[in-house]
Amino acid sequence: MKPVNIGLLGLGTVGGGTAAVLQGNAAEISRRLGREIRISAVCDLSEEKARQTCPSAAFVKDPFELVAREDVDVVVELFGGTGIAKDAVLKAIENGKHIVTANKKLLAEYGNEIFPLAEKQNVIVQFEAAVAGGIPIIKALREGLAANRIKSIAGIINGTSNFILSEMREKGSAFADVLKEAQALGYAEADPTFDIEGNDAGHKITIMSALAFGTPMNFSACYLEGISKLDSRDIKYAEEFGYRIKLLGITRKTGKGIELRVHPTLIPESRLLANVDGVMNAVRVNADMVGETLYYGAGAGALPTASAVVADIIDIARLIEADTGHRVPHLAFQPAQVQAQNILPMDEITSSYYLRVQAKDEPGTLGQIAALLAKENVSIEALIQKGVIDQTTAEIVILTHSTVEKRIKSAIAGIEALVCVDKPVTMIRMESLHD
Repeated sequence: MKPVNIGLLGLGTVGGGTAAVLQGNAAEISRRLGREIRISAVCDLSEEKARQTCPSAAFVKDPFELVAREDVDVVVELFGGTGIAKDAVLKAIENGKHIVTANKKLLAEYGNEIFPLAEKQNVIVQFEAAVAGGIPIIKALREGLAANRIKSIAGIINGTSNFILSEMREKGSAFADVLKEAQALGYAEADPTFDIEGNDAGHKITIMSALAFGTPMNFSACYLEGISKLDSRDIKYAEEFGYRIKLLGITRKTGKGIELRVHPTLIPESRLLANVDGVMNAVRVNADMVGETLYYGAGAGALPTASAVVADIIDIARLIEADTGHRVPHLAFQPAQVQAQNILPMDEITSSYYLRVQAKDEPGTLGQIAALLAKENVSIEALIQKGVIDQTTAEIVILTHSTVEKRIKSAIAGIEALVCVDKPVTMIRMESLHD
C-alpha cells in the first residue's frame, strides 16, 4: 500500500516529539498499520530545526503552502493558539486534507466552525492529544463507552495546577512559593495564567462534555475558577476533615441541564482522584451501564502527547480509504443528533461546601453564623474552630450538607455583613464522587 504522507505544522515540544515517535517507532507502526507513514513536509519558524529533525521532508515557510501540497494527505497542526492555527486548519479542510491536532483552545472555541466544515468536505479531524495528553480519553468517550449514557465526568486535567496543589499539601508552602518552584522545574510557564486560572482545564472539559452529551462546544458558558487564591491553611484544614483539594473539571447531566465547570474542589481522600499527585492527570467517567471508570497517565510532555498524536494519524491512515459510514462521528454522535442543551448557571448547581470564616473570638459569633446558614436552609455537617490568630480573632471552618449554590452565596453575604466577621469568607465546593 502507498505511504500516508503527513505535513507537520510546528516543531515545538509536541511537534518534535511527534517526529521522534514517527521516526523512532516507524517499523512498529508499519507492523500494525500495514503501510508507511511518511513526513513529507514541515513548516516551522526555524528552518535549521526542521532540516535537523526531519531531514527527508520538504521545508515550507508558509503554512498555507503546506496545506495545499499534493503530497500531503494529513495535516498535523501543532502550532497551538487560534490565530494562524485556526486559519491553516480551516484552509486545509477546504483543500480536502485530514486533520490531527493537539489544540484544545482551537477546538473548544472554534470547533463549532471546524467540525461542520469537515463533515461537508468529507474529511476526518482527530484530536486525542487535545485532552489529557497521552491518556486515551477521547477514544474512550467516542468509542469505548458508546453503549452508555454518560452521567458525569470529573477530571484532574491540568498538570501545572495539580503539581502546585500537591506541593502545597506535602510541604505546607504558600501558593506563590510553589508557583516559582514549578516555573523553575519547567512545569509552569513564565505567564502561568492559562493554567492556574482554569482556562486550560476549561477547554478540555468543554471538549469532553460535548462528546459525553452530544452538544456543540460551549466554552463561553463554562465556569472557570483557578487556584491562585487558595491558602495553604485551607489545604491543611481540608485534610483534617479527610479531604484533599484538587482543581477539577466537572461536567454532569442533570434534569435541569448540563453542569460545566472548573474550580478547586474538596474530594474525600479515599477516592482515587484525591491521590493523583504531581503533574499527572486522571479522568473519572460515570456511565449508566459500565459504572465508574478511571483513566490515569501523563497529561503533558513531548512523548506522551506525541503518542496520542501519532495514534490519531494511524487511525486516519486506516480510515482514509474506507466508506465514510464506517467513521466515528467527530463528536461521538451523528451530526444531526448534536443538539444545544441548557448549561446550568452556577447559582443553580447543587453541592456541599467548605467555608472558612475569620471572626472575632467572642461569645455569640458562632451562633450568628449558624443562624444565617439556617435561614437559607443550609445545614452543617461538620465544624471546627481553630485557635486565636491575633488574640482577638479565630477561624471557624464549616462543612455543609448539599444545597443549591444561590442559597450558600446568600448565607455568605449575610455572614460577611456581620460586625464580628473580619474578612471575606472562603468558599470551596465539595464533590463526593459517588454519583
